[in-house]
Amino acid sequence: MAKMHIKKGDTVVVLSGEDKKVQGEVIAVSPEEGKVIVKGVNIIHKHVKPRKQGEAGGIVDAEGAIYASNVALYCPECKKGVRVGHEVVDGKKIRVCAKCGHKFN
Repeated sequence: MAKMHIKKGDTVVVLSGEDKKVQGEVIAVSPEEGKVIVKGVNIIHKHVKPRKQGEAGGIVDAEGAIYASNVALYCPECKKGVRVGHEVVDGKKIRVCAKCGHKFN
């Protein structure tokens, strides 16, 4: 299980792939796979089978997982994706912007 620099609820910028430069909120994090799911990014088409009588099946759009290394935390002060540094404040380790020092936690 790897330690991740991204947490659920963070705003991130996609660095590579079809959705490059797109901002979005992290919906879910999977440290075991090293992947994140970002709202509105990497949309896939799921074929859903009806489970109950009267329920409709069909093709549903959903967000697919992308590797955490392909996203960067968005800094509101720098107005771009940045690397994450760490600082110890009051005995707690918090994430900070590596460029301007903005605190994320």
